[in-house]
Amino acid sequence: MARVTKKQKEALAKVDKNKLYSVAEASSLVKEITNVKFDASVDLAVRLGVDPRKANQMVRGVVTLPHGTGKDVKVLALVTPDKEAEAKEAGADYVGLDEYLQKIKGGWTDVDVIITMPSVMGKLGPLGRILGPRGLMPNPKTGTVTMDVAKAVAEVKAGKIDFKVDKTGIVHAAIGKSSFSPEKIQGNATELLQTLIKLKPTAAKGTYIKSIYMSSTMSPSVAVDPKTIA
Repeated sequence: MARVTKKQKEALAKVDKNKLYSVAEASSLVKEITNVKFDASVDLAVRLGVDPRKANQMVRGVVTLPHGTGKDVKVLALVTPDKEAEAKEAGADYVGLDEYLQKIKGGWTDVDVIITMPSVMGKLGPLGRILGPRGLMPNPKTGTVTMDVAKAVAEVKAGKIDFKVDKTGIVHAAIGKSSFSPEKIQGNATELLQTLIKLKPTAAKGTYIKSIYMSSTMSPSVAVDPKTIA
């Protein structure tokens, strides 16, 4: 069994396991119990009352976090030559087409998001086995397959993230960094939670948001009261 360090014991002691915290309280507490030496990621895990195996209960969407992710998101724009200038101007880190398709075919995936155009998707199909498992395959539903490449790049750079319920019914999402103020963490968390509420499938019965946990890298998790989403 792994040994619990002194700092981990101190962090655990600050979290009341029998309490459901408000979003604001959790945002402050997560900062307080984060003691790693790097700028830890702050994450939300939301268990939904849906059956992801049924198509009419799949929850997937995008949200632009008002305070960004705190992460320098590396964007690859796979576009035709006429779109290259606008992609670069919008802030894409890598811009091109055939040369990057070849690099990906060779195993290169050193990016966070790939944005492309409908006309290019046919060329990406054969690369699905490489891009799919890494969550890099562009999808019209998440706005990463579009003719407005500049807008898509700018939104991702500004803090737009996509999320999808996993097979156990949980949505995991990074909503910021431990260096953020509690107010910024709260603002991002609330934006994601409100977006999830709007995406409730009509086929979902009973309690929709069953539990919410906020944590940072290597910190204990803090239970959030779904009733405090505002």
